[in-house]
Amino acid sequence: MALPLEGLLVVAVEQAAAAPYASSRLADAGARVIKIERVEGDFARGYDSAVNGDSTYFVWLNRGKESIVLDFANPDDAALLQRMIGEADVLIQNLGPGAAKRAGFGWEDMRARHPRLVTCDITGYGEDGPYAGMRAYDLLVQAESGIASVTGTPDAPGRIGISACDIATGMYAHAAILEALLQRERTGAGSAIHVSLFDAMSDWMTVPLLHYEYAGMIWPRVGLSHPTIAPYGAFPVGGAVGAEETVLIGIQNDGEWKRLAQDVLKRPELLEKPEYVSNLSRVEHRTVLDREIKTTLATMTKAEVIAALQAARIAFASVNDVTQLSTHPQLRRVTVPTVHGEARLVAPPAKFRGEERVLGHVPGLGQHSTALRDEFAGQAS
Repeated sequence: MALPLEGLLVVAVEQAAAAPYASSRLADAGARVIKIERVEGDFARGYDSAVNGDSTYFVWLNRGKESIVLDFANPDDAALLQRMIGEADVLIQNLGPGAAKRAGFGWEDMRARHPRLVTCDITGYGEDGPYAGMRAYDLLVQAESGIASVTGTPDAPGRIGISACDIATGMYAHAAILEALLQRERTGAGSAIHVSLFDAMSDWMTVPLLHYEYAGMIWPRVGLSHPTIAPYGAFPVGGAVGAEETVLIGIQNDGEWKRLAQDVLKRPELLEKPEYVSNLSRVEHRTVLDREIKTTLATMTKAEVIAALQAARIAFASVNDVTQLSTHPQLRRVTVPTVHGEARLVAPPAKFRGEERVLGHVPGLGQHSTALRDEFAGQAS
């Protein structure tokens, strides 16, 4: 069965994570993605060497692409890039502020020359405003957007432990490109898309922002808890020998709270207390409520707590680390080839029932340079 994006050509002048995320997902869906790299390569290639000598980031975000090395300062290479773009359906770039325009492939010129082209520019802070010229990396935007201020413990802010800004931006870019391609099918016209890391994280910060602007509430850092729902958090349980064990319990409504009190805690008298009658009152008295729950759970083993939660239809989770994720029974895997052997990745989250998709090869630096130069050598720009 043909993949949905087969026949589409994507030219990606990209580096790091945000743009490669978007283009890799287009490649997963069958698009031909030509990755343009400088002589030194995408600097994500050098982030680490954990996967048989390759970078974890690069293996994850560059499957199914072809790699060509180009020097934009070289007139022949610049002309070759223009020929590629002239054949492309999508142009993605996330170079530094203004770099694409200076190199001759800014979105205004490319859209004027190629009306069906979909362009997608990814920046740190946007194309205008006082921060437009600033360089931006994931941790910096986590700090600037305020997301670090709501992450961590009451003692200190924290970085989200993965590249949340890059991943979010790549996901927004991927979705927008698909929308633009659908619109082009209907109208025949391409689009000029822009996505910034700051905008992506600001969108994620909508709930804390609205709480502040409409209720004057500064969203607190609560660790493994929830600022506006109670009880919701990680509770230590009894029965551990030489190591602390916890179970994370999530209560979303009064019915679940009733089942937790009656069927799990065996404390129906808690339901009679006015301070626990609603979620708002439970949040207000969270400290005392959490202490009540901890006192009871300390008398139960983790297995007993989980069995009781399951019987009561209460949502819960174990607080796993990466070691436990690696062997998690729900974790789906997929294997992709690289120049140094096979790499086992997490399978794409979206499953297409009845279809089996095979993910493409992770390219070596400039692996396809000769073939691509030959292919596009004689085409008119």
